[in-house]
Amino acid sequence: MSGRVAAVSPSATLAVDAKAKALAAAGEDVIGFGAGEPDFPTPDPIVAAAEEACRLPLNHHYTATPGLGALREAIAEKTTRDSGFEVAAAQVVVTNGAKQAVYETFMALLDPGDEVLVPAPYWTTYPEAIALAGGVPVAVETEESTGFHLTVEALDRALTAATKVLLFVSPNNPTGAVCTPEEVREIGRWAAEQGLWVVTDEIYEHLVYGGRTFTSMPGAVPELAERCVVINGVAKTYAMTGWRVGWLVAPRDVAEAVSNLQSHSCGNVDNVAQQAALVALTGPMGTVAAMREVFDRRRVTMHQMLSECEGVNCMEPEGAFYAFPSVKGLYGRRLGGRLVESSLDVVEAAIEQVRVAVVPGEAFGAVGYLRLSYALSDESLVEGVSRLAKLFAMAE
Repeated sequence: MSGRVAAVSPSATLAVDAKAKALAAAGEDVIGFGAGEPDFPTPDPIVAAAEEACRLPLNHHYTATPGLGALREAIAEKTTRDSGFEVAAAQVVVTNGAKQAVYETFMALLDPGDEVLVPAPYWTTYPEAIALAGGVPVAVETEESTGFHLTVEALDRALTAATKVLLFVSPNNPTGAVCTPEEVREIGRWAAEQGLWVVTDEIYEHLVYGGRTFTSMPGAVPELAERCVVINGVAKTYAMTGWRVGWLVAPRDVAEAVSNLQSHSCGNVDNVAQQAALVALTGPMGTVAAMREVFDRRRVTMHQMLSECEGVNCMEPEGAFYAFPSVKGLYGRRLGGRLVESSLDVVEAAIEQVRVAVVPGEAFGAVGYLRLSYALSDESLVEGVSRLAKLFAMAE
């Protein structure tokens, strides 16, 4: 096996979700907080569009690698509308989910040894995609005391002559942090002054709470336009994780390079899913607002319940649909006979003792934390956190 592939770590979030589903399939009463996907069905008009698209012979054949023309136009218009960043359809490449967009972006931008500044905690795929492209992920630590918000001071400390790209993610997975408009502008101007590329993942743009606002970096800092790649998709906003439609928006030469790469890997994205995504992007946003309201309610509930747990400190999530509590207060104690020395020990105790599946902070570059998704039913959320509370209360 090649060293390149052998070095890839499996997705911790998908592994936890798979373990929870396997236990449930075996008849266990397990509650999983691992998966990063809405628990809602895809809205009916989107599903109906897919059903209709299945019957059209055009969708039974190969289409253009960078995506259906109408969808690329819709993505360009949506980007201008939501990000304040005016782009053309020729700058859009439709991909098999935003995850492929992340991978192809780094493949297009990086040469061996190029460094990418990655704010930590980070989504598990970012460092793997960077390394596969020959780049070097450089973790830039953020602090719980400041709400895990990225700062220019931290970026300055991590900058070297080999730095080529800044990865920027707000709302953030796993912390739920949402940078203020002022913070986004400050960081964007810093990147522009350093001559860096910026890759900004905007997949959670519509999931912000408590009066906060989403701010797109290229929209806030127009001078970045020719050195910025925006990554997005329909998965989180429209409850379409399984449809696998994402995209990137980039300067035309980068978009063309990515399209060339994709032409030799998978070609076009599934046409039926693209037609469904087109209806999602051009339709009303009422279901999105309704889902956001439910997530907001669950966010408040989970934060309150976790904050009352023994040994837990939990920052209030500002966006996305994750809580990221610290369990360092349990260190040196025993949970069900297991000595707690890391968040991994807490994760193992939770699944063994109370059948609750959570993701360890180690998967996100943050020892001592857990990630819990609140994209599950209110009843399951309350029951799952209640089980954790009982477990933690018995810590010896």
